[in-house]
Amino acid sequence: MSSSKRQVQFRLKSNVIELTGNHSAAKPKQKTAKIIESAMKTVFTFCGFTAVAFVLLISVFLIVSGTPAMAEIGLKDFLFGTKWASAASEPSYGILPFILSSVYGTFGAVLIGVPPGILCAVFIAKIAGKKTSSFVNSAVSLMAGIPSVVYGLVGMIIIVPAVREIFGLPDGANLFSAIIVLAVMILPSVISVSETAIRAVPKEYEEASLALGATKTETIFKVTLPAAKSGILASVVLGIGRAVGEAMAVMMVAGNVANMPELFGSVRFLTTAVASEMSYSSGLQRKALFSVALVLFIFILAINLLLNLVVKRKKN
Repeated sequence: MSSSKRQVQFRLKSNVIELTGNHSAAKPKQKTAKIIESAMKTVFTFCGFTAVAFVLLISVFLIVSGTPAMAEIGLKDFLFGTKWASAASEPSYGILPFILSSVYGTFGAVLIGVPPGILCAVFIAKIAGKKTSSFVNSAVSLMAGIPSVVYGLVGMIIIVPAVREIFGLPDGANLFSAIIVLAVMILPSVISVSETAIRAVPKEYEEASLALGATKTETIFKVTLPAAKSGILASVVLGIGRAVGEAMAVMMVAGNVANMPELFGSVRFLTTAVASEMSYSSGLQRKALFSVALVLFIFILAINLLLNLVVKRKKN
C-alpha cells in the first residue's frame, strides 16, 4: 500500500474518532437540556394551574360566605329591596340601589371613555410619528400607574366643585362626577389594548384598501378597526372590569349615600358599600357585605362571558 493511501486512511480514522468523541461529549449536554426543559415545563404548568386554583378558591370562598345572608334575608328582598340601613335598629338589606348605581356608572364611563380611548389608540398606532407615539405611550403608561386614591383626590378637588358650579347643585359629589372619574380611569386599559390590536392588523389589508382608492381615514374606520374588533372588545372588557371594581375613587366623588341612582344625586356603588362598612361590621351585616361582594363577582363574570360570546359570534 502506498504512503498516500495510508495517509488518507489515517485521516479518515482520525475524523471518525473525533466525531465519535464529539458525539459522546454532546450526550451530557443533551441530557442537561432535557432536564432543564422538563423542569421549566413543570414550572409553567404549576403557574398556570395556580392561577386557576386562585380563581376557584375565591369563587368558593365568596359562595360559602355570601349565600347564608341571602338565605336569611331572602333573595328577593336582598336583590330587589330599595332600602339599605344595615346599622338601624330594624335593619334593611336591599342592594338594588347599589346594583343600579354600578350599572349606570359603568355604562356611563364606557360611553364617555371608550370612543376617545379608541381614537387615541388609532392616533398612536397609525397617525403619530415615532417620537410623538413614544411620548403619548409614556403618558398612557403613567396614567395606568397612578393610584386610585389620586384619581379620587383630583376628582374631589376639581371635578366635584366644577359639577356643582356648572349645574348649580348644592353638592357636586354625585353619580355624574363618578362617571367622569371612571371614564378617565378606564382610558389606559382601553388605549393600550386597542393599540396592540390595531398594530396587529396585517399591513396588506390597509395597502389593498389604499390601492383601491380609499383615503387613510376611510381605511382606518372601514378596514383597520373592523379587523381589530376582537382586541378592541377585549379592551372594553378590561375597562368595564376597572370601572366595576373601583372603590376608593368612587367613594370620594359619588357622595357614598345609599340612594336610588339619579344622575345628579349622591349614590353608593357595590364596591363602596363593602369598603365603607366592612371595617366595623358584624353579624348579619358582615354576612350581607359578603353577599354584596358575591353579587359583584357574579356581575363581572356575567359581563365577561357575555362579551366573549359576542366576540365568538362575530368571528364566526
